[in-house]
Amino acid sequence: MLKEQSRLLTGVIFTIDLLLTTVAFFLAFWVRAKLLPILLPESFAAFYPLSAYLPMLPVVLLIWGSLLLASDRYRSHRTVRLLDEALEIIRICALGMATLALAVYALRLDERLLGGDELSRLWVLMVAVFACLLIVTEKLALRTLSRYVRSRGFNYRTVLIVGTNPAARALADSIDDHRYWGFKLVGFVTHNDVKPEDVPADCQPILGTIDDITRLVEEDVIDDVVFCVSRRDLDRMEDLFLTLQELGIRTRFALNLFPHTKARVRMEEVDGMPLLTFSTAPESPVPLAVKRSIDISVSILLATLGLPVIALIALAIKLSQGGAVLYSQTRCGLNGRRFTLYKFRTMVEGADRAQQDLLHLNEMDGPVFKVRNDPRVTPLGRFLRRFSLDELPQLWNVLRGDMSLVGPRPPIPDEVRRYQRWQRRRLSMKPGLTCLWQISGRNQIDFERWMHLDLEYIDSWSPWLDMKILLKTVPAVLSGRGAS
Repeated sequence: MLKEQSRLLTGVIFTIDLLLTTVAFFLAFWVRAKLLPILLPESFAAFYPLSAYLPMLPVVLLIWGSLLLASDRYRSHRTVRLLDEALEIIRICALGMATLALAVYALRLDERLLGGDELSRLWVLMVAVFACLLIVTEKLALRTLSRYVRSRGFNYRTVLIVGTNPAARALADSIDDHRYWGFKLVGFVTHNDVKPEDVPADCQPILGTIDDITRLVEEDVIDDVVFCVSRRDLDRMEDLFLTLQELGIRTRFALNLFPHTKARVRMEEVDGMPLLTFSTAPESPVPLAVKRSIDISVSILLATLGLPVIALIALAIKLSQGGAVLYSQTRCGLNGRRFTLYKFRTMVEGADRAQQDLLHLNEMDGPVFKVRNDPRVTPLGRFLRRFSLDELPQLWNVLRGDMSLVGPRPPIPDEVRRYQRWQRRRLSMKPGLTCLWQISGRNQIDFERWMHLDLEYIDSWSPWLDMKILLKTVPAVLSGRGAS
């Protein structure tokens, strides 16, 4: 019943979010088409009729609806700070604005709807701004209303904690410090072999032992029973868990099974078998699908616009150096998958064989080989490297799915074999054309800091972070800071 109510409430809130996005759509049109020409007639001319822009509404709702669902905005937010939720809405709307602008360009909606005229960029911006303001206001109103209701003793859940260990006490403190979450602590129960004098002073009231739980839930109002026990105690509590399930009591387990792990924890199900999954890399399907969609669309766009440059570089390499235009090398991708990486050739023929003679010039610590003034690099190659033009063929690797636009740079297998154990985790995400290391100084950063930057990217990844890295890559490349 509670699960059905939760789903109903989620559907209602999601519908409200889409309605507010619709209001933002029309409000942005009214401001641009009606208000601004009146207030600033010299700067804003007459606008297209609403009928010309109306076919954009399903596109806007599809983009905003997908991003809202992908952001996990519709789980219980009793324990989420309002500021964090507001920042997430801002990120969603900013990404929505960028995606809308990209969709307009990729689908040529301006040509189809406006006969070739450009779609108003100001209108796109105002849709995102108004949607952000309206949805954040809605979240604030819902949060204020729910906290007011809970503070008056309504819509709260009573909690019984099993155990008196540090995890149990930390949970009790959190419930006590955040009353607006809507949880009310009934008390604790202890193991049967725990003596009263061994119970910490802050674990009060003690309502009994584990053998008393069935009686407690039958005699008192208890909504949730939370087990804060060790791994070895779980097997002994199977009968108790089944009893609580039979009584209709929601049961939770504090899954602090591996207290030192940094992995994200989630529950999955395979053919009816529940699996507790620990993952150190992003795995949410919708945000990753958004990332892949951006990879494909931007790669096609860059390859199409850069086709004359690509052809010119290929011709210049052939005329000035002779030999092969492209350089291919085996690299390690996602979780160590091998793939062939392509670059424009920037070194003399047989450069790989000459590397052994240059090991004493290596300027990087760790298993990586980099030389600032590598004698194997040709004059043209030095220019291509300075502005990262040698990496344009890797757009093909991105389209194939071997790489992404943003991600840790792909290492060669020999480097991976010499990684320390913690460094290998950088392979848990698909490699990219650019990354935090690329925009943070590259050769000015030592190998260990480079690895930490890659892990920082993996731990904090979001489509919004990818967008920021891509935007910062442009000035880094144009200034020549992207040089190898």
